[in-house]
Amino acid sequence: MALLIAACAAFLGTHFLLSHPLRKPLVDAVGERLFLGIYSLVAFATLGWMAHVYGRMPDTAPLWAVGNGLWGVASAIMFLASVLFVGSLIGNPALPDPTDKPKPVPRPRGVFAITRHPMMWSFGLWAVAHILVFPQPAQIVLAGSIGLLALGGAALQDGKKRRLQPDFWPRWQDVTSYWPFVAIAQGRAQGAAAWPGRVAMVGGTVLWLAATWAHLPLANMPAGIWRWIGG
Repeated sequence: MALLIAACAAFLGTHFLLSHPLRKPLVDAVGERLFLGIYSLVAFATLGWMAHVYGRMPDTAPLWAVGNGLWGVASAIMFLASVLFVGSLIGNPALPDPTDKPKPVPRPRGVFAITRHPMMWSFGLWAVAHILVFPQPAQIVLAGSIGLLALGGAALQDGKKRRLQPDFWPRWQDVTSYWPFVAIAQGRAQGAAAWPGRVAMVGGTVLWLAATWAHLPLANMPAGIWRWIGG
């Protein structure tokens, strides 16, 4: 467990350092392209270390009982995570313009009306769902680290984006929310509906069905609706 905690700490710590305090001096020293290569290499190395250590850990007794109720909750959470993930891949209005031209703040649509960090929330929800139905200490450390990186990183990203895009990001924050559905509930999302859009719903459903089905051949554990359909 100590080795797994060390690997997870390395994964989290290097992401934080390279994304925030070390990013600018390294980019100034080696250039943006080489920095991205270094960042990717460190990310894959620490992720691989974390996965390797986790894969060698023995099974332990779960910390709480997991029945159909928790599986149903976790399956619903994973469905929302799948929809948010697919929706985050299309039409992100917050992506910087490569021409550096100022751009107006659009009305948030789809999953970006639900949260301005849909991809990060998809990872955070993944972590919650897996902790709920697989409550072993090693799983809690692993999934918790991924969830912390995603949701903590999203919160830190807001501060960085405010500095990098001062003409856009503060106004984008005014009409969106970090927490899912909050901007819509508060009426700040410019009349946007809590509907992720057709592509996100269809693609998210396909991803959810495929990913939960894959748990049986890959992990010998039925997940999602396949727990009940498969008998």
